[in-house]
Amino acid sequence: MLHLRGTVVLGDERESGDVWVIGGRLTFDRPAAPIDATLDGWVLPGLVDVHCHIGLAAEGAVDAAAARRQAVADRDAGVLLVRDAGSPADTSWVHGEEDLPRLIRAGRHLARPKRYLRYFARELDAVDELPAAVGEEARRGDGWVKLVADWIDRDLGDLAPLWPDDLLAEAVDRAHATGARVTAHTFSTEALDPLLDAGVDCLEHATGATPEQVERIAAAGIPVTATLLQVGNFDAIADQGEPRYPRYAARMRAMHARRYQHVRDLHDAGVPVLVGTDAGGTIGHGRIAAEAAEMVRAGIPAVDVVAAASWRTRSWLGHPSIAEGAPADVVVYPADPRRDIAVLGTPSAVVLRGHRVA
Repeated sequence: MLHLRGTVVLGDERESGDVWVIGGRLTFDRPAAPIDATLDGWVLPGLVDVHCHIGLAAEGAVDAAAARRQAVADRDAGVLLVRDAGSPADTSWVHGEEDLPRLIRAGRHLARPKRYLRYFARELDAVDELPAAVGEEARRGDGWVKLVADWIDRDLGDLAPLWPDDLLAEAVDRAHATGARVTAHTFSTEALDPLLDAGVDCLEHATGATPEQVERIAAAGIPVTATLLQVGNFDAIADQGEPRYPRYAARMRAMHARRYQHVRDLHDAGVPVLVGTDAGGTIGHGRIAAEAAEMVRAGIPAVDVVAAASWRTRSWLGHPSIAEGAPADVVVYPADPRRDIAVLGTPSAVVLRGHRVA
């Protein structure tokens, strides 16, 4: 039996002093049995990386051993719940691994040939394949589907949407009919209104949002994953593209320059801004604290960033936090990360399914 003692964070402005772990579950009723170990500190519900790609690296799908290393890096950073935002590898086996984070899979990214990163996506030859493909990926995943809504069009020399508006709406309806939710990669301004019209459930990056679109996003209550670590690479991406695609490069540089203001504007408008590292591909795993620090640098209060990295997003994804009878998935810190976001990078203990794993 494990005793967690100190400041136990239950949610927004809700705390307790103690909670115990028995049989992998949490209880606030002090048990009669002897205590095996006590962990002191600030106890938070396990962190959530809501944009993470377990099973993906720069060259595409990785084998199970590499995917395990990725998941362990996330876990040791305090991430005990991952929404995988698209992976070319079948990572359903993670569900059976007691020492790895809980995983919500979105199947494969859906894109068009030469309109996304090579080796990452399921590429559809014809746009009218999208609704059926969304239905298939919804059945393969864990209640989420990932669409690539825009990417560079090399003939145009700039970002452009991938899908006709009517087919996009039909595809989102198809996902919803199966009980799945849809999230979409989008950098451009042009792709956002069709996504909002279609009724998507989440937006990844949304770096091209205008003030009017930010208001639409807020009014619809649609969360946006900021992915500031990834957007921080836009300058380098622009450098690579500028010789052939100067319009594209100029747009990427402009979005890079206003990335902090953009995220602050989303937050100030009332948009739920989620914490996602975009790990996999070009960004390493286990960087949740670095992403959170970027969000604070952008002007979001640390208390809101920590809540978004933990209990608020757990609730949105349908997973409990610290509650009577809930699975014992918690992270213990030596100080309060709501006061100093840097603390998020120094967990003193990670408890998953009732066992200390780090």
